Amino acid sequence: MAVPLWLAATIGVSGALLSRVDYNLFFMKFFRNLSRSKARARLHNNKYAMIPVMLGIEEPIKIKDDFDAENGMTITREELEEMDGFDDAPLYLSIKRRVYDVSAGQRFYGEGKDYHEWTGKDASRSFGTGCRGGIDRTGMDCLSESLEGLTGKELKEIDRWLELYETNDKYTFVGHLVDDPINDILEQIEEEDADEGEEIGDHSSSKIDDTDQGGSAGETVEM
Repeated sequence: MAVPLWLAATIGVSGALLSRVDYNLFFMKFFRNLSRSKARARLHNNKYAMIPVMLGIEEPIKIKDDFDAENGMTITREELEEMDGFDDAPLYLSIKRRVYDVSAGQRFYGEGKDYHEWTGKDASRSFGTGCRGGIDRTGMDCLSESLEGLTGKELKEIDRWLELYETNDKYTFVGHLVDDPINDILEQIEEEDADEGEEIGDHSSSKIDDTDQGGSAGETVEM
């Protein structure tokens, strides 16, 4: 039985469009928004929360990042790197420098699972772009914490993920991501040593110049 030309063309176009869809990312966002809508209904007693969230017309709940109110809880990057689920370690991730324990989501964040790339690091950029490996459209590392060059839509996506981790009762806020103070001290010492080296070099050069000038002044010209 021959397939009508118009039907074949329709199927071809539809297939081309569907082939461009990242189904994995689509379902990640779907279940994320489903969880967010349930949390909103639970926390705010809003039984209609699901409609705007699932349609993507809601505004993400802004998370107040209050370091003092959260008792100054911190975790260094080196500590975070170890929280990737290996060797019985818990599963931590960071988004906008807020660290969460997502060990309860082992089937999503465990080794070999779709979200595992986000563990043990701050991959804020990836939450906005959906890119989970390699280089993104701006030429930056997909799993970077940098938000440089992201669109308003991508920044909103990051806030949606942040809302998920903040409001989901399975996940726990661990603390704020900070640089290791020891590394800061070592870098400061290296900078000071480098400055001292430059000063010594400048001083030595000045002495050499003075010596040369002195020698020139003491020279006599023979006729």
